[in-house]
Amino acid sequence: MSSQMSFWDSFLRLGGATLIGAAIGLNRDLHGKSIGVRTLGLVGLASAIAAVAVTSGSTAGDFDRASRVMQGVLTGVGFLGAGVIVRGGNHIRGLTSAACTWVTACLGFVCGLAAWPVVAVGAVLVFALLIFGGPLERRGHAVLTLLGAPQEDGSDRDHDGPGGGRSAPG
Repeated sequence: MSSQMSFWDSFLRLGGATLIGAAIGLNRDLHGKSIGVRTLGLVGLASAIAAVAVTSGSTAGDFDRASRVMQGVLTGVGFLGAGVIVRGGNHIRGLTSAACTWVTACLGFVCGLAAWPVVAVGAVLVFALLIFGGPLERRGHAVLTLLGAPQEDGSDRDHDGPGGGRSAPG
């Protein structure tokens, strides 16, 4: 990697991270969650800035520095993600939004590293899970109900949907 990154390379890396984060945030916002376009757009951008800053001017084999920065980013994002998890009685809500915060940071960091195939596959998988995961869970529960299998009442599931949230231990 050259010591000077071009303007367009920087723009692509930072802009890509911001757009992916904003798109994930839009999904959360459209589902009425407390985290949205601006928050996740900023998480993606911040992660990409950290990646670009640590890798600019680095040699191709200098992974130790990037690894330490990534660890710091994910630790900090963990606190942000924890802020969207809410416990109410036996129910915990916000787990999917917290996971979105974490995956947005990861995708942002990977944008900063310009690992575009990883970004593309990761973003497709994130949106596949966000779009099809809830309906798939509901269909699975409906099939189990038809088969007469014992199941939980649905109010303690591990998603952010209506009545969602994982039951808290004891």
